[in-house]
Amino acid sequence: MKKYIKNKISRLVPFVALAVLSSSCSKDFLEADPLSFYEPETTFSTEAGLQATLALCDKQLRNNYIHFGYSGVSVPIGTEYLFSDMAQYGKTDTGSNIADYANTIVPTGDFRRDAGGEAIYLGFMWTEAYTGIKNANTVLTYIGKVTSLSEEVKNKYIGQAYFHRAYRYLNLVYQFGNIPLITKILEVPKQSYYSTKKEAIIEMITADMEKAVEWVPEQSKIGYVGMISKGACRQLLIKCYLASGRFAEAEAQANILINQSGYALAQNTLGIFDPGGNPTAWPITRNIIWDLHRPENKVISANTEAILVAPNGGAQSFLAFSSMRIFGPNWNDANLITPDGKTAAPRFPLTDKTNYNAKYDYQRAIGRGIGTISGSYYSQHPMWVVNGVEDKVDLRHNSTVGNWVNMEDLKYAPGAGGSAAWAGQNFRMKDASGKLLAQDSIRDWFDFPHYKIFYHDVVAEANPAANDFQGATAGASAHMYIYRLAETYLLRAEARFYQGNVSGAAQDVNVVRTRAKASQMYTTVTIGDICAERGRELYMEEWRNVELKRISHCLALSGKPDEWGNTYNIATWDKQSGKDAAGGSYWWQRIVHYTLYNKYPAGISLKPGVKFYSMDKRNNYWPIPFRLAIEPNIKGQLSQNYGYDGYNESVKVWDKWQDAVDDESKI
Repeated sequence: MKKYIKNKISRLVPFVALAVLSSSCSKDFLEADPLSFYEPETTFSTEAGLQATLALCDKQLRNNYIHFGYSGVSVPIGTEYLFSDMAQYGKTDTGSNIADYANTIVPTGDFRRDAGGEAIYLGFMWTEAYTGIKNANTVLTYIGKVTSLSEEVKNKYIGQAYFHRAYRYLNLVYQFGNIPLITKILEVPKQSYYSTKKEAIIEMITADMEKAVEWVPEQSKIGYVGMISKGACRQLLIKCYLASGRFAEAEAQANILINQSGYALAQNTLGIFDPGGNPTAWPITRNIIWDLHRPENKVISANTEAILVAPNGGAQSFLAFSSMRIFGPNWNDANLITPDGKTAAPRFPLTDKTNYNAKYDYQRAIGRGIGTISGSYYSQHPMWVVNGVEDKVDLRHNSTVGNWVNMEDLKYAPGAGGSAAWAGQNFRMKDASGKLLAQDSIRDWFDFPHYKIFYHDVVAEANPAANDFQGATAGASAHMYIYRLAETYLLRAEARFYQGNVSGAAQDVNVVRTRAKASQMYTTVTIGDICAERGRELYMEEWRNVELKRISHCLALSGKPDEWGNTYNIATWDKQSGKDAAGGSYWWQRIVHYTLYNKYPAGISLKPGVKFYSMDKRNNYWPIPFRLAIEPNIKGQLSQNYGYDGYNESVKVWDKWQDAVDDESKI
């Protein structure tokens, strides 16, 4: 078995990183303070100090997926999907209109959570990214003080720090647009920042990642899964090249990663076989897709496609991940009834000898969902259509083997509150007369990829009286993929598409589909087909919102049309507002075509009083947060994004990253 990073963190963090960690996880961390509050309190003058800081950077990667603050209700990665084509906010009983993004996402809003207490992570994304940048800058600022390092070791640490900084900046520029560029640790506070153009930041991090690919060793020489390797650096460089419009160079780097770096798609079952939470109610037929996504199998040497994993296990550093609770439907809701008006599927603990029946114990099998993040209709059905066929043979969309759950596959349960007359018959949305049995089809009724959200709730499994299974709890493993080789194929498909090689792009998409045992293959692809394949393969791995914005930028740079024939202007693709269907970015067109924002597609049912869902073209970028960034910056002026209060095109913005760096030392 591969060694992974939790072992190294446990040795190195205590004497250096805990002060940094405590500041980034406390309530006070989100309070207003100058941008230059990203200063370390201690000068790092030993190799161990640098290692500890990099270990903290590695560990922080998972914070963007799960975070202990509100992990029982929502998680950061969920926000990325709410601002995409694949999901919407599902808790329709929330008092505030959390999904009215066109009106509620404003610069002066509370960026930690919405007014109703449900977490959306716009401010978290900002502060967490700059925390990672601060830690990377700490290494880059102080590494020259560690005189014992050989040039090779020094360059390795620099390259790994470059990765962490570039990873955060690439995400930030597609979430927030033009942002302050911070590249060093300052000796005195600075409150006179100006924004730097996203293109300039991309240029800088691309140059950094070219050096990182040269200097950082291959995974075989790193020793620990979860530490940054050459493969991870190359994957990020591919994305940087795409974002720069350097498509041929992106393809060349993908060729190296696919053909010359020791990685390969896993084709056969691997590692341990986990039969799931309750095979009696929901059996799993062992298959490569199920095995590939068992957390224990993500960190083993037999997994040849894992490029970068964020380990999450063990007593010292584990973060709970309520994946089944957050991303699963609320199948136990009172609004989901049988044709004779009973609860569709009551929950009973093992200790209830009268009512418990393992055949209907879905809480152990698929978890007790509350539908915080609800899969869009597109993600359930149209996304899976290839050649006019909804491919249910594809292992990622296959309910026969247990990977995918269709609501119609569940069975009505007997017992107190349930229906003895309908027990054992399949769930249905409507009765024979057309009456809705699923009165809330956003929160309670959506199909989902079970293999992606299933984690063992170890605490509940050990408690016979438990009737609420949420996801990975203490004692479980919840390791997460950051980069896999499957994505490399899809990135190369993109690079080929932008260069006009659609047959080559189709070949790359088909490699991923072939591994999934899909029945349908492409002969040619649109950018929409590539995005769809990303959704099928990378759900809850890719930052969906960020990737759609990056692809929007790439389409504008390439001049290639989208699947509807639209082309995009590099000067205007991200500077539009309004809720009408015309115009906007490619991200906006996918929102318009595939989500319920600004409309209710046929088949959507909601309880009375549920407020409208809305999105605006200006939400292509989130606003620069007033309280976290603009207000404390009293001697400078950050550029607000188009369409938001405070936008002023005459505000100074650095066109060159070198100018922004030169200005950093000016107080």
